Amino acid sequence: MKRLFLTVATACMMMTAMAQQTFFTGGGHVMVKDKAQKKYLLLPVQEDRDGANIQVICNNLTVKSLNVKLAADRVDYFVPLDIEEFGGQNLVFDIEFWGGEKSTSEVKNYLCWTKIRQSESFDTQNRERFRPAYHHSPAYGWMNDPNGMFYLDGVYHLYYQWNPYGSQWENMTWGHSTSKDLVSWTPEQPAILPDGLGAIFSGSCVVDKNNSAGFGKNAVVAFYTSAGRNQTQSMAYSTDGGKTFVKFSGNPILTDESRDFRDPKVFYNEDFGRWNMILAAGQEMKIYSSQDLKNWTFESSFGSGYGCHDGVWECPDLMKIGDKWLLICNINPGGVFGGSATQYFIGDFDGKRFVSTQKTAKWLDYGKDHYATVTFFNAPQNRRVALAWMSNWQYANDVPTKQFRSSNSVPRNLFIFEADGDKFCGSKPSEELLRLRGAIIKQPTEACEILATIKGDTKISLSNTKNECVTISYDQKSKVLKFDRRQSGNVQFSRDFAAETSVKVPGGSKALRIFIDKCSVEVFDSEGKAVMTNLVFPAESYSQITSTGCKTTIYQLNK
Repeated sequence: MKRLFLTVATACMMMTAMAQQTFFTGGGHVMVKDKAQKKYLLLPVQEDRDGANIQVICNNLTVKSLNVKLAADRVDYFVPLDIEEFGGQNLVFDIEFWGGEKSTSEVKNYLCWTKIRQSESFDTQNRERFRPAYHHSPAYGWMNDPNGMFYLDGVYHLYYQWNPYGSQWENMTWGHSTSKDLVSWTPEQPAILPDGLGAIFSGSCVVDKNNSAGFGKNAVVAFYTSAGRNQTQSMAYSTDGGKTFVKFSGNPILTDESRDFRDPKVFYNEDFGRWNMILAAGQEMKIYSSQDLKNWTFESSFGSGYGCHDGVWECPDLMKIGDKWLLICNINPGGVFGGSATQYFIGDFDGKRFVSTQKTAKWLDYGKDHYATVTFFNAPQNRRVALAWMSNWQYANDVPTKQFRSSNSVPRNLFIFEADGDKFCGSKPSEELLRLRGAIIKQPTEACEILATIKGDTKISLSNTKNECVTISYDQKSKVLKFDRRQSGNVQFSRDFAAETSVKVPGGSKALRIFIDKCSVEVFDSEGKAVMTNLVFPAESYSQITSTGCKTTIYQLNK
């Protein structure tokens, strides 16, 4: 992640105290009057406090609404509220704290009133030791599901669920990053902001090369869930390659009676000659078709009697691979090792109905930290390139980082293979990762890849001088691959974090590829037949390796 300044002004934090008037009106309600004099209002955040809603009022009209955990007695970090558009105008910040009636005397003593500042700049220079070296992460703030991913004119576009006002879930917005190699990512301006229909939940983008929607040839059309009083589906379009979007005046384009109705994935079905949409509705997927991307016809539902139903179904994807169709279904909770995970189904699809002979759940990843998996639209060579959110809803808000929370998995090419008399979805690290390989080294570092050629029952231990370790083992007879992070470092922040995960590798494994980054370890069967993704938070990087039953080669990874 490159260093990002949100202004072209000086890089130093030129903060000035607010020339403000503050009125404590009782019951946890505060009004602050001030004039917008600089680009940002820097808000101090304390994560273990109740949140507050801030209504920004200009000329007696509410122009922005956001939720922030304003600091009471400690500042964990600052977040920027952009007020440049109101330069020179008088603003009212109407603030209501949550968590019941609060005494005026309590609120008056909050630290935030002396720490709030206006500033010309907001510096996002990385100060987190767990910031990944080669995985995508947001410049600051919270990130969860990848959204709207597409490829156009040599550039991969990644949008994502983002909270600009804290490093925990809230204020869902589409953040945006771009890359030419799936590894080095450039932060872009926020793409789609909350509006009167609600927060901006997950969705997808397509490149409308034939102008089906009438927004122009090669317009980028985004579909997303508007999360207001209910969840409805909306669209927006971009004529500048995905940098900025205009919301469709006819939103919402799709409604339903389901309480959980979200995450539209849209694609053009060459076999059917129409656009298809698949989205999640409770514990099933609903499939629609369209000629113009605006008017959608319900075709069928899929889900009853299939797979795991221990949680809400989310973030679907549906794609043709060879002569079969793959339906990805993310679920939370109910994952194979608890919390959130990604299940899948292989079958046939005629543009109207998806049919699968598979009844029981199969999992795309057998670690704890691989969720909301979706693929890029229009990837080169018809590759099915997938990214996942590298975390788990059991503890995602509590992992030991502050400046940012969460990153994405390494990019993976999905494929279908047969083994042990059955069909499976495989995941291979995308070939772009091979270009990161540098010198062969003797011991692991905080950013490296280990290639382990299996010669027998295998055990690999990665450790540091603090006696923290990760253990990866493979039993040749049972074909079971295991990953133990119970002694990996800081596991105390959640009772669900310390865990051992395992998978029976279909057809067995001959070698492993292990990707180590500052806070993650991803273990692939070298042929892509199984994978496990797990976060780790060691006190220092793993600098030692011991192994039996295999030959290991370690590559330094350099961006």
